[in-house]
Amino acid sequence: MYPAELVQPMREHLSAVGFEELHTVEAVEAAMQKEGTTLVVVNSVCGCAAANARPGAIMSLDNSKKPENLVTVFAGVDRQATDAARSHMVPFPPSSPSIALFKDGDLVHMLERHHIEGRPAEMIAENLTEAYNEHC
Repeated sequence: MYPAELVQPMREHLSAVGFEELHTVEAVEAAMQKEGTTLVVVNSVCGCAAANARPGAIMSLDNSKKPENLVTVFAGVDRQATDAARSHMVPFPPSSPSIALFKDGDLVHMLERHHIEGRPAEMIAENLTEAYNEHC
């Protein structure tokens, strides 16, 4: 577990642009049952979350088509919520950061850590906007 004061700015990076923070299994399950498209960001304290995943996810929202629901869980902090979100991402193994797009509760697009690490935020945003254009 990371101290709350350490992760608060990392949480706010996404919540400030409209991502709902999910802290419980119940909140994750409610989010996954929503109709339409839902973007789930598994947030992390690592450098690739700060430099690539969060900025890429935020940049991707500057698109005419985008997910109706934006949610996030924090790996290493909200463990049960993160495990619940990851259970919907099977067959992909747990990784953080990661970004998943769901449509009516079904996984339709996935970016694992190895898709994020070492890639610029602009490339992540482009990948996500292509997914939005196809599924949103």
